[in-house]
Amino acid sequence: MHWPATVLSVAAALTVAACSPGDSTVSKTPEQTATAPAPPAASAPPQSTGPLPGPAPADDPCAIDLAAPAIAQAVSELPRDPRSGQGWSPEPLAGNYSECAQLSAVIIKANTNQANPNTRAVLFHQGKFIPTGVPDTYGFNDLDTAQTTGDTVALKYSSDMPGLDSVVRFRWNGSGVELIGNAPG
Repeated sequence: MHWPATVLSVAAALTVAACSPGDSTVSKTPEQTATAPAPPAASAPPQSTGPLPGPAPADDPCAIDLAAPAIAQAVSELPRDPRSGQGWSPEPLAGNYSECAQLSAVIIKANTNQANPNTRAVLFHQGKFIPTGVPDTYGFNDLDTAQTTGDTVALKYSSDMPGLDSVVRFRWNGSGVELIGNAPG
């Protein structure tokens, strides 16, 4: 019987017919009816009528900059924390460091894992670290910005008890830092 040969030739004929050149996916894909818009003609850039924008405010040397390299440099020169024996973290907790201020400060903490690390203020005159001749600044943990000016820094000690904050002001007197007293916190 020729059944197997007949079945085989019919299957081959169907396979060839299913894959004819006129039956490809390309011919079944609809053609694009809308044309893409032409790119705009090149034109001259718009003319600026005002001044060019100035440097970003972050580039202002008189702006408060708690990431200034002078801070990390000053912190690296400090003696170790007397309580923990560790160095100091160069990342300020607070501050008003400015290259233009007669007196500015940053608050840093000891580089320890203690729950309450020792803190201190580091003072600067026109962006330069003041290493000597500065009254003790240990224990302060914030700045009182309302009492701080271009030549006076009001350092604050805040406790967890409301109303028990203490503020001590330091002033640049033209040749050095002087303690000018406690202020209401």
